[in-house]
Amino acid sequence: MHRVTVKTSTIFIAKGGRTRVYRSVNEIPQRLRKELEESTNGFNSATILIADRRGRKEILRALQGLPSALRTRLAASMTPAQGDESAPKTARPLARFLRRNWPELLLPGAVGLLLWAALNWK
Repeated sequence: MHRVTVKTSTIFIAKGGRTRVYRSVNEIPQRLRKELEESTNGFNSATILIADRRGRKEILRALQGLPSALRTRLAASMTPAQGDESAPKTARPLARFLRRNWPELLLPGAVGLLLWAALNWK
């Protein structure tokens, strides 16, 4: 079976409240191309976008201000796997709070006890 690879380019340029779409750099008008070259050669420019069909849909969603339909790796890593029933149960909230904050809870009482003992020592 032969494998066929098709390479295409889509360039979105938003300026003056309008978004224009070009298929190649050669299609961009000379005046706009010069501005594009100046802005992409600047210190703060570092965007390279390579998108397939699904990526193109995501770009359109972003241009329209819609939320992404893609799940991020971070969100996926934070959600438990569906088949993972043997995961350990989390501790009750009060026990977890006490385990994490016991020094902050005991220290004021210990300081108060020491001050009381020092002032009442005869």
